Amino acid sequence: MAAILDFEVIYPSGWITVPKMAAESGLTENDIRALTVCEGFPVLADGEHEWELALRAAQVVLERAAVPLSAIRTVIYAGTGEWDIPFWSPAAKVAHELGIEGAYCFEIVNYCNAVTAAIQYGTDQVDARPDGYVLVLGGDRVSTMLDYSDPGAKELFNQGDAASAVLISASGQGIAEMLGAKMRTDPSWCDYYTGVREGEQLIIRRHGLRDGLGEAYLENFTGLIRELLSSLGKNPTDISYLLVTHGDRRVHQRLLSAMELPTTKSVFNYEHLGHMGGADTLIAMNDLISDGRLRCGDLVLHATSALGFSWGVMAMEYVGR
Repeated sequence: MAAILDFEVIYPSGWITVPKMAAESGLTENDIRALTVCEGFPVLADGEHEWELALRAAQVVLERAAVPLSAIRTVIYAGTGEWDIPFWSPAAKVAHELGIEGAYCFEIVNYCNAVTAAIQYGTDQVDARPDGYVLVLGGDRVSTMLDYSDPGAKELFNQGDAASAVLISASGQGIAEMLGAKMRTDPSWCDYYTGVREGEQLIIRRHGLRDGLGEAYLENFTGLIRELLSSLGKNPTDISYLLVTHGDRRVHQRLLSAMELPTTKSVFNYEHLGHMGGADTLIAMNDLISDGRLRCGDLVLHATSALGFSWGVMAMEYVGR
């Protein structure tokens, strides 16, 4: 059975603060805090590149795992598709810098749901070819696409940046066994947010105001969770932890209530981190491991979502680090 052998998350060196966002948007600091919850969080600094952070995360993982580079068959870079360099492969760049040769390197674009999609693809790959490994890289630079002077974009002001690396093997040994995943998209929301070229910069703009997105989150997340649990022969009572994308704390809390799970069965990092893209649930899982809250055999669900709008839920059984 495919397993997560190891993973790592790296933060950028920049920092965005509530006072800065308030000053640029014209909103009050309390208005901003209602969205961010915390006083500030990591973002890419001037001249900093997301692929370099992903490279650092991969170097940490590969050093700890001591896996031969020749055994890595696939390198996937997951993210927004707005890479550091246009018309370019960050997967190939990181593989080259690592010294990985002979692997198939490509990108998956699904925004904050891309890491989940890439891990599921990687799981399928190692199940089909158990003699190799898949390296999944996650990189987000959404903060560079935000216009803090636009108060209409305030729902996105909690977006930070982070990079991750996940090493997948077919051995069934490592941090967690992969049990399965379910994903879906509601295409009726595809034009709600889009990128708009303004001069040399790509800016994310919301088009109009539409009710119902919060309900769409709950409906899709709860539907996918129940579908996935049913496929595994499990029930909501079997969930040890439900980790959720940090897009909106209220949606997070409502999802736990809908699944009849206490807040102690999740991780809330809103007080000190923003929405760190596709790395959110990996950060939460690392917190559980570091705090000694996970036990061998625990069922951990990762619920992620993205513009578009897409939702994904993947199930892991914790083995240990």
